[in-house]
Amino acid sequence: MRRGLSTQRPFVAACLPLLALLAGCRQDMHDQPRYKPFARSDFFNDSRSARPFVEGTVARGQLREDGLYYTGKQGAGFAAQLPFPVSAAVLERGRERYTIYCTPCHGQTGRGDGMVVRRGFRQPPSYHIDRLRGEPVGYFYDVITRGFGVMPDYATQIPPEDRWKIAAYVKALQLSQFTAAKDLSPEQLRRLGLAGPPPSAGAAHEASHR
Repeated sequence: MRRGLSTQRPFVAACLPLLALLAGCRQDMHDQPRYKPFARSDFFNDSRSARPFVEGTVARGQLREDGLYYTGKQGAGFAAQLPFPVSAAVLERGRERYTIYCTPCHGQTGRGDGMVVRRGFRQPPSYHIDRLRGEPVGYFYDVITRGFGVMPDYATQIPPEDRWKIAAYVKALQLSQFTAAKDLSPEQLRRLGLAGPPPSAGAAHEASHR
């Protein structure tokens, strides 16, 4: 037994410095020098430990080179057209998002008679007044993005593409209230019940030979 202990002592003696070294390394990593948020620093001339971004730094996914898409403007004025084609799917998505985010104040038809207004919240102007009917689609995108008056901005809740689609739907609401019957096609008039049924094939043939 004594011989076994004597042979183990050199091994243990050799391991002790290694264990001390490992323990010290872990302690250094655990307690490494670092600044607490907004702590003072004597290293930098402005005494701030939190450093400003390098000029020109852009976060991943936020380059936003397309000024029209992200601002709703072309040059100094608001854009008159969307940055992508308008389709039935675009307007349907706009209607859906409008119903979720806008109807509480603006109401289903955009007249400013939403549910929170009926409960005492300040009434927004109707989309159908002359001033707003004359505003281009980029104006509505800008208001959704940055807010206006008592209306907060919705830039966090609604991504840019959906903001454009809501703005397109608002313009569609305006057209639905002020489009003259003479500007509609016969099929649109029939769908609205403003024209009689389409003539039969025989009647159309007879009319063509008069």
